[in-house]
Amino acid sequence: MTYDAIVLAGGAAQRLGGADKPALSVGGRTLLDRVLDACPDARATVVVGGRRPTARPVRWTREDPPGGGPVAALDAGLRETTAELVLVLSADLPFLDRDTVRTLLTAAAPAAPTPAPHDGALLRDPAGRDQPLLAVYRAAPLRRALAHLSAGRPDGLGGLPLRALTAALGLARVAAQPLASFDCDTWEDLAVARARIREHGTVLDQWITAAKNELGIDLDVDTQTLLDLARDAAHGVARPAAPLTTFLVGYAAARAEASGADPARAVSEASRKASDLALRWAAEAQAATGPAAPAPDTATATATAADPRQNGSG
Repeated sequence: MTYDAIVLAGGAAQRLGGADKPALSVGGRTLLDRVLDACPDARATVVVGGRRPTARPVRWTREDPPGGGPVAALDAGLRETTAELVLVLSADLPFLDRDTVRTLLTAAAPAAPTPAPHDGALLRDPAGRDQPLLAVYRAAPLRRALAHLSAGRPDGLGGLPLRALTAALGLARVAAQPLASFDCDTWEDLAVARARIREHGTVLDQWITAAKNELGIDLDVDTQTLLDLARDAAHGVARPAAPLTTFLVGYAAARAEASGADPARAVSEASRKASDLALRWAAEAQAATGPAAPAPDTATATATAADPRQNGSG
């Protein structure tokens, strides 16, 4: 599904004392990079705000005048896009994921034979509040609504609230996983996000995502397979074998990919081979250190020694 993305990253962050909110980090990655990671397949990605380092290339623009508010910023971003569907996001959503983006895109452009499409779809948070900066809009009605709002206003769109825009559009509401709409408006919000990302149920997925981003790897990682391999290597060989073996699996998978193999399948196949080896290693070690064969009892040994047919002398 073709779409462009607009990320609004130029707010004043007053409740953060004017800090550069998009540049604050959660899980070792900036809030802006975490949002950009949720829409990697956007045809064009426009960030409205001051230039900052980003993990992937984006197009930059500013609202006129700077600080003119979210509607003016949205209008500035929209001028840099051409797709029929436009994903609009704020730059402070640490838990936004690709599934949520895909859900919004599907809701904004329902497949036939459904009724005529909405003007877009926005997320409704668990408290029942609409989130117009976590939404997908159809570009044509969005442009018309913005033009209507700016007509006759000397200051253009500056200072207008988002509800003035969304009230003019027919938008579907989408309920997504609870954390998708969690934003960081205060230092307390930031502390909560940093704690949540380290919770037991999510820390591995979050860490793998951060590591892939840092290393420039775009690969679906079967975490459980690698953990099973690390367990087999640690238990069947020695504890230090676990990280070394997983490194070797990654190297082998990279070589396989270079020769044309599917990268995810290459990881799976290399993991299987290494795990089988670790299990064979463990089985061999167990056989070598198992209980010795029982010695014959005294009566049997005596009889054997006395009978030449038993000791090979007959």
